[in-house]
Amino acid sequence: MSATHEEITLAAQDGIPVVDLRELIDANLYMPFPFQRNPHASEAAAGVDEWLSTWGLTDDPAVAAMISRTRPAELAACNSPTMDPGLLQIMADQIAYQFIFDDRAEDVGRHTPGRLLPMLCESIAILRDGQPPTTPLGAALADLHRQVRERCTPAQAARWAWNSREYVHGLLYEAVAQTDAVPVGSGLCRSIRSLIAGVEPFYPLCEAAQPCELTPKEIHHPVMRRLSRLSADAAVWIPDLFSAVKEQRAGGVINLALAYQRSHRCTLPVAVTLATWHINSTIREFEELYGELRPELTPSGVGYVEGMAGWIRGCYYWSRTVPRYADAMAAPSVP
Repeated sequence: MSATHEEITLAAQDGIPVVDLRELIDANLYMPFPFQRNPHASEAAAGVDEWLSTWGLTDDPAVAAMISRTRPAELAACNSPTMDPGLLQIMADQIAYQFIFDDRAEDVGRHTPGRLLPMLCESIAILRDGQPPTTPLGAALADLHRQVRERCTPAQAARWAWNSREYVHGLLYEAVAQTDAVPVGSGLCRSIRSLIAGVEPFYPLCEAAQPCELTPKEIHHPVMRRLSRLSADAAVWIPDLFSAVKEQRAGGVINLALAYQRSHRCTLPVAVTLATWHINSTIREFEELYGELRPELTPSGVGYVEGMAGWIRGCYYWSRTVPRYADAMAAPSVP
C-alpha cells in the first residue's frame, strides 16, 4: 500500500473521523488489557517529590517542571495496580530517576557526546562494583540500588542491576545515532530503542511482588525471555506514538514512529499508524505466547508475566493523558 493511499484511508477507523494523533492512536491500537490503577498512587507521588528533593534532583526548576509534566508515580500506579505501597514507591522513584537521567543523557549526548562518558561510567561503577557516587544523580542511583537489595532477593537484585547496566550502556548507542549525519533505519532504531527502553529493570520488582521467587526454569525459559522482550518493546513503543510530535520538534532520532516516517517518507499520521500496526503484532504475539506458557507456570510465574502485561497497559493509559505528551492532541491526524 502506498503512503499516498494510506493518507486517504488510515486517518479513520471504521469510517469514524479522528481529529488529532491521540484519537488516531486510540482508533488503531490493539489494547486487550483494561485500565487499572493502584490505590496508593497519591502517596507514591508525594514520596517521589520527597525523594527527589532529598537527593537534590529537583533543585533545578527545569527538572522540577519536567517531573510535574511526566507524573512518574501515575505511570507506576497504572503499570502495577496491585503492587504493595513499598514496592510501588521504589518503582515510582526509579521511574522519576530514569526520566531525569535519560533526558540529561539525551541532551548531553546530542551536543557533546564525550561528556556523556563520565556520567555513564559512574552509573556502571555503582551498579557493578558498588563504588560510591560522586554526583547527585549517582547518589540517587546508589540509594535505589540499596532499596532494591533490601527488598528483593539477591538473585532479583542482581537481575535488576544487570538490566539497569544494559540500559545505561544503550545510551551510548543513542548518542552515536544522534550525532551521525545519516539517520538510522527503522530496524537499527528498534534495536537501539530496545536497549534504552528502561523497562526491563523494573521486571525484577514485578517478580519481588510475587509470593515466591521464580524458579530458574521459569525465569530462563526461552518463551519467558521472549515475553520479556515483547512486553518491554510494546511498552516503550506506545509512548513513542504519543511523543512523536515532541521528539520531532526536538530533533529526536530514536523513536519508532519517526523511524517509520523516515523509512516510508510519509506524513507523521501515516507513520504513527504504521508504527501502531507493528505494536499490535507485538502485543498479539505476547498474548499468544503467554497463553501457551501459562499452564507450565507457577502462580508466581503467572503474576510475573501479568506484571509485564501491566507495563504494556500502563504505558498506554498513562501516555494518553500525561502533560509530557500533550503535543499529540495538538497535532492533526491528517496533513
